Amino acid sequence: MTSNPACCGPDTSMKEAAKLMAEHDCGELPVVDDEGRPIGVVTDRDMACRGVAEDKNPSTPVREVMSSPAVTATPDMDLDDCCSTLEENQIRRVPVVDEKGACCGMVSQADIALHGSEHETAQLVRDVSKPSSEPSRSGCC
Repeated sequence: MTSNPACCGPDTSMKEAAKLMAEHDCGELPVVDDEGRPIGVVTDRDMACRGVAEDKNPSTPVREVMSSPAVTATPDMDLDDCCSTLEENQIRRVPVVDEKGACCGMVSQADIALHGSEHETAQLVRDVSKPSSEPSRSGCC
């Protein structure tokens, strides 16, 4: 898990979110309420597919392009449960929330690759990448 990830609020502009992603070398930001609880996530893909592709202005708030609701994990989840959450939701990253529901971390496929077995990593990538009959969570491609 990456602790204390960069987060943004629903009124953060796409431009500012993109700057945060560049500064923190990440492709997803939890979008949090005033208490730090995730209400959604915004990915670089969300901004490209729902923002740029739809001619939205860079000042557009991320609430207009974010994926919601946020799928979350907890710090006490074991690796298998975390992988299952990613696989079942076909997502590549998941915010981690503390006992109060506030965002305290992120788990990504890269974290699994660095800390899991080769088998767990391969299975995760395979399952997350399966085509589904439903549109992807980001609503794009």
